[in-house]
Amino acid sequence: MKKNTTKHTKKQTIKRHANTTSSFAKLPILQQRIQQVAQVLDKVLKFNHPADAVLSAWFKENRQLGGRDRGEVAEAVFDILRHLRFYRHLAESGVGPAHQRLAILGLVHTVGQEKVQEVLDVAQQDWLMRVLKIDQGTVAAAVRFSLPDWLFETLQQQENPEALMQALNTKAPLDLRVNPLKVERDAILTALQADDALRLFNVQATPYSPWGIRLEGKPAINRWTFFEKGEIEVQDEGSQLLCLLVSPRRTDMVIDFCAGAGGKTLLLGAMMRSQGRLYAFDVSGARLAKAKPRIARSGLSNVMCVQIENENDVRVKRLQGKAHRVLVDAPCSGVGTLRRNPDLKWRQTPQDLAELTALQARILEKASRCVASGGRLIYSTCSLLPQENEQQVEAFLANHPAFTLVPFEQVLGDRLPKGLQSVNGMLKLRPDVHGTDGFFAAVLEKA
Repeated sequence: MKKNTTKHTKKQTIKRHANTTSSFAKLPILQQRIQQVAQVLDKVLKFNHPADAVLSAWFKENRQLGGRDRGEVAEAVFDILRHLRFYRHLAESGVGPAHQRLAILGLVHTVGQEKVQEVLDVAQQDWLMRVLKIDQGTVAAAVRFSLPDWLFETLQQQENPEALMQALNTKAPLDLRVNPLKVERDAILTALQADDALRLFNVQATPYSPWGIRLEGKPAINRWTFFEKGEIEVQDEGSQLLCLLVSPRRTDMVIDFCAGAGGKTLLLGAMMRSQGRLYAFDVSGARLAKAKPRIARSGLSNVMCVQIENENDVRVKRLQGKAHRVLVDAPCSGVGTLRRNPDLKWRQTPQDLAELTALQARILEKASRCVASGGRLIYSTCSLLPQENEQQVEAFLANHPAFTLVPFEQVLGDRLPKGLQSVNGMLKLRPDVHGTDGFFAAVLEKA
C-alpha cells in the first residue's frame, strides 16, 4: 500500500511539472521567460542556500529547458541579484507580483528592452518606460550600487569607491589557467584563438599571470579536449598570482591549509613539477572529493588530500615546524567575488563578518606553527575588507615577532608582472583596476 502511495505521489509531481510547463508553453517565449525567472526568484530570494545551488536544483526540476533557455534564466537571475536593491526601488511603483517586476527588469538588461516590451500589457509598458527614465544620480548611492548599508559604508572607505562598487556589479569574465606540467600557454592560446566557434568570446592572455587565458562569456569548457586531458582549469587570475607568491621549490614540503576543491593545489603541484610533498587540508570532505578527479586529470602524483576536523587537528600538529611553505587562503566574506557570487552581499551580516575574522585569526595562528625556520606563511583572502586583510596581518605580526612581512615585489623579483604595485608590501587586487576578482595576499617569513 505504501509503495503505491509513493508511485502516486511521483505521478502527481510529474503531472504538476507537466502542467506548469504546458501553461508556460501557451505563452510567447519572453512571457514564459518572465514567469520562469519570477519562479526561480521566489526560491533564490529566500537566501537559504547559494544562488547557483538553487538554480541548479530548479533546472533539474525543469529538464525540458534547453541550453539557451537556461542561460537566459541564469543571466537574468544573477543580474537581479547584482542590482537587487536598485531594482526593488524601481519596482515599488509597479503593478503585478513583485517578483514578476524584478524579472522584467532583469530580462530588460539581459535580452533587451524592445523584446521584453513586446510581451507586456499596457500598464506594465507604462511602468517600465517610466522607471527606465529615472536619473540614477538622484538615487541614494547605497541603493544605486545595490549594497546593504553595512557593506556600502565599509567600501566607501576604499580609494575611488564608486568605481569599485560599479565594477562589483558587472559580469566577471571566465579565466582559465593552463597546466604548466603539461602544456605552454601560447600553444593553448593559439588553438583557442584559431577556433571560429570561440571568436565571440574574445580569447586573450591575462595581463599579469603567465598561465592565464581570459574569455568574455562562458563556453562549455568541460566538453573541450584540453579540459578532459587536464591541460586547462578554471581559475581566476588573482588566484593564479597567489600561487606565484607561494613560489614553491621542487623539494619543498608545502601545505595548502584551506584547499577547498583544489584549484590552487593543482597549480602549486605543477610549479613543483609533481615533486616534493604537497598537503591539501580542508575540513570538508565533499570539497576534497571534488579535488581528486581534478588532481588525477592534472597528472600530479605529489598531492595528499587530508580532511581535518578543525585547525587543531592532530594531523596538523604532526607537521609543526616542518613545512617550507604554508598557504592559508582563509574562509572569508567573499566580497571580492561579488561579480560571480552577487548573492553573498545579501546573505551575510556584520555578525557573520565578526565570526569570520575570529576564525581567520585562529586558522592563521595554528597554520603558522607548521612553518619551518626560514619558511614562509602566505595569508590570502578573496575579500576587499580591511578587517579580513591588512588588519588581520598586522594583528598577527604584533603577536608573532618571529615573523616579518616580505614585500611581494621582493618575493617575485624579476618575475614581477608589469603594472602590479604593492600597498605597504601586500598584494591587493581590484576588479576596477586589475580586471581580477578582489584579492589580498601577504607573505610572512619566519626567522
